[in-house]
Order: sequence, then structure tokens, then C-alpha cells
Amino acid sequence: MAAGTENKETPSLRRGWTTGTCATAATRAAFEALATGHFPDPVTVTLPGGQTPAFSLATTASGDNFTRAGIVKDAGDDPDVTHGALILSTVRPAAAGAGLVFRAGPGVGTVTRPGLPLAVGEPAINPVPRAMIARTLAEARHMVGGPEDVEVEIGIDNGEKLAERTLNGRLGIVGGLSILGTTGIVVPFSCAAWIASIQRGIDVARASGFVHVAASTGHTSEQAVKALYGLDDVQLIDMGDFAGGTLKYLRKAPVPSVTLALGFAKAVKLGQGLLDLHSKRGSVDLDALSAIVAELGGADDLVQAVRGANSALDALTRCRAAGIPVAEGVAERGLATAVGVIAGSGMALEVAVFDRQGGLLATTGFRKV
Repeated sequence: MAAGTENKETPSLRRGWTTGTCATAATRAAFEALATGHFPDPVTVTLPGGQTPAFSLATTASGDNFTRAGIVKDAGDDPDVTHGALILSTVRPAAAGAGLVFRAGPGVGTVTRPGLPLAVGEPAINPVPRAMIARTLAEARHMVGGPEDVEVEIGIDNGEKLAERTLNGRLGIVGGLSILGTTGIVVPFSCAAWIASIQRGIDVARASGFVHVAASTGHTSEQAVKALYGLDDVQLIDMGDFAGGTLKYLRKAPVPSVTLALGFAKAVKLGQGLLDLHSKRGSVDLDALSAIVAELGGADDLVQAVRGANSALDALTRCRAAGIPVAEGVAERGLATAVGVIAGSGMALEVAVFDRQGGLLATTGFRKV
């Protein structure tokens, strides 16, 4: 397990280390063993922010023209799919003049679609981890010598199976997981990784030539909008609660047609002007919802019932029973919020609202904004 050397006050949630950091540490240990015959344990690396965590080696191996080291990833208190995974680096001398060559070992994927920051055919080792590995090899070479031309093969034990729980397949990364990280540190429950996944999903859809994407708040709405339009998985963006982050990136990287697919409660929040739809950022405003019902011609007793409803679902049920098209009103207000972020982009935007069974409650239709 990793033991960081930072002298900062321990946060309430323990931070961890990215796959990129673990791969870098394993690579340094394997490279030093290739150069000297001895594995440093623990092995220390320098992160982009200057931190210098040290890691214990979980496994080592060596043979003719190769050395290998493995580190067990500790993601801290983050529910990371790779927490506890064994990250392996195998280092071999490369042909003269080859420089640093990256390979995908077992459990690490290969890029098969354009739109990612790596070329098609490259191992899914992201640019920052590649730079970290290159830098640590230069540091190690300065200290202990070793070959200038090396092949670094990164693998993840059981990585292909773990990748089934990620969006890698949708992004066109096949055969395993990605080696990720921008700071080297995993911040528990950080939104950064999710937003990065949203951005890469949009990039891949654009590069694949799709002119319509659907950004959904959950599995039910995603499957419903997929069926509604017969969409390819590449066109589906799992935006979760990050409507604002999704829209802001679309403003920079527009797609001709965009559907925001939401459950009713999330749609109500969007209609309230919220761009972060998580319950911690704001609750459903039943007063505002009751005002919509009044505008739509709802009777006074219905307006009062919505104001005092137990939940958005309760309010929706009451309105549907009374024949009040509250979902349509909510969709229109959600569209107005979204337009406020991407106005002038030229995209055609639609808000579609679905019930808990995936039934379509309302759609605004596509509006050019």
C-alpha cells in the first residue's frame, strides 16, 4: 500500500493515488532494477504538484532483458473501480534510437476511436501519466544510469473485467482500463473525473461524425432516449448531475443536435435555474412548481396540494390525475435554463422528461439556440 509523505492535515475523507501515479512508481522501480539489479522499496516519485509520495512494492520479477514491479492502488476513500487493483510496469531495453515506447499490457486498453487525446492504436495511457513516467525515468537515469531507449508496458491485474464497470467501451477503449490522472492524487467524490468523462464522450461522438448526442441524468433516462431516437452508445453522454458542466463544454465543442434527457425531479431543478442537479446543491422548489401549475390553469386546491406535496413525484402524480401538463411546463423552463448557457451556439437543443419507468412525459422539441 502507498504511504504518502505529505505533511498536510488529514482531511475528513482520505485521498488516494491515481493509476498514473501508481504506474509511474512501478515504472521507476522496474527501471532502477533494470539498471542496477536492485528494486528500490519503497519507491518515491514526484507528482505534478511537487508532492513526493512513497510506495511499497507488491510484487517484483526479472528475467532476460526485463524487469517488472507492481503496486497496489490505494484510492483513499473514493469509490474508485481500481481501488485495490495491482498496477504493473514491465521495463525492457528498446532498439537504439527508439526513445521511450509505451505498450499496453494485460488489463490496459487500446484506443480504437478518434476524439481522445491519444491516437488510434495507442495504449490508453493518458498524456499526463506519460509525462510523469518520462520525467521519473529521466530522474532515475541521472541518479543510477540505465538505458536511454526503453519500452514501458503498463498492465492492470483483472483490468479487462474491471473495465466493464466503466465507460471505456463507449469511448472506444478496448481490452482494459485507462491509465489516468492529472494531479496524481485522487480526491474522494471529486466531480473532476466525471466531468472529464463527459468531455471525452462529447469529443469521441464529434470525432466519430455523429450530429446528435443525448446527455442523460441517469440510466433510465439514458436507455429511454436511446430507444426514442435509436442512438448508438457513442451518442450517449452520462452527465449525471452535471448539466452545467455538460452545457459549458458543448458551448466550446458544439454538436448540431443535443437532447437533455432527465427524470422529472431533475428537470424541475433545471427549470429552477440550477445547473448542478445534485440534492446537496438544491432541492426541488415545490413553491415554484406550484406556480407553474397555477400558470397552467390548475385549480387552487391542486396548487396547494403541489405546494405541500411529499415529493416531485407526488406532485407529478397529482397533476397528471388532474390533466395538468406540468411536465411540459417544467421542460420549457429547463430549456430556458439551458439556453442561458449555450445561447448563440447554433445548436438545436431539446429537453426531454421521462418518468421512472422510462416513459416520455414531455419534450420541447428541438430549438435552435
